[in-house]
Amino acid sequence: MEFTTEIFGLFHIKRALLTAGNKDKFNTMTIGWGGLGTIWNKPMATVYVRESRYTHDFMDENDYFTISVYPDEYKKILGILGQRSGRDMDKMNDSGLTPKILSDSVTFEEAEVTFVCKKVFKQRIPIDMVPKDARETFYSDGDPHDMYIGEVVEVIKK
Repeated sequence: MEFTTEIFGLFHIKRALLTAGNKDKFNTMTIGWGGLGTIWNKPMATVYVRESRYTHDFMDENDYFTISVYPDEYKKILGILGQRSGRDMDKMNDSGLTPKILSDSVTFEEAEVTFVCKKVFKQRIPIDMVPKDARETFYSDGDPHDMYIGEVVEVIKK
């Protein structure tokens, strides 16, 4: 096995989409925070979603979510999907991405890799426990993140 540190840039440099929902109704958003690792002897992914985000409702209402990673040519589209809400735009038609319906969630045909995750844990990040510099930078408006941990049950590579 060859070790590489590229995985540390997966979320904040490469960017990824977090998608939750089902074939009838789903939403996606660009994420810059996340992690992959082992918890409880299982492969897990951790994502963070502010309570105010439209995707938050989909995360709470569904048992599965996907994290999908894209080639650099999609950087502009992922930027738009991270800045605009699914409440205010039709992300699927406006993005040009092609939804790919999975048995338990949704990803997109254009993804290089998709992690299919079964939600196993959720917890609100207690803002008062966050280091002061991060609290001032990321939580000055008081809008907290919820941390979701999902067991990676499938990895789909293009």
